[in-house]
Amino acid sequence: MKISQKGLYALEAIMTLGRRYGTGTVKIRDIAIESDLPEKFLELILLEMKNARIVESVRGAKGGYQLRRPPSEIQLSEIIRLVDGPLAPFGDADQLRSLIASDADHRALYEVFLKVRDSAAKILESTSVADIVGNGSRPGKGTKSKKKSKDGTLLAMVNRGSKAE
Repeated sequence: MKISQKGLYALEAIMTLGRRYGTGTVKIRDIAIESDLPEKFLELILLEMKNARIVESVRGAKGGYQLRRPPSEIQLSEIIRLVDGPLAPFGDADQLRSLIASDADHRALYEVFLKVRDSAAKILESTSVADIVGNGSRPGKGTKSKKKSKDGTLLAMVNRGSKAE
């Protein structure tokens, strides 16, 4: 599974909205500044999330964006699938199952890919936005909120990891 730059930006934006949940709307400019994201690209991402009914927008002087549901009800898998597609190393789980059934020479390899996909999906489907921003309803999970440093530590860490391919 590989998460694109757009996927990382979407997760960062959702985390910002998750931290601000219940305080009203947040302007795109404020999300961009707090998350250290490009404002124009963020507009496109938020529009996509609005169309998927993850966020809602309010017009006017006090307008902006906010989550449509509590952060505890938005799973990371939902955001990643929306922006980057299936969680499998290639294709989706059904495609992998079909390859396992039809390609005996590579069956073992496809079974490994399916296990990787299933493990990643399980983690992402059981982790909510609230779990990672610190305002979750699950006790013992995500109790501390840490603001991302200005040097883009999360993005840098992921980008370094993807160079090893």
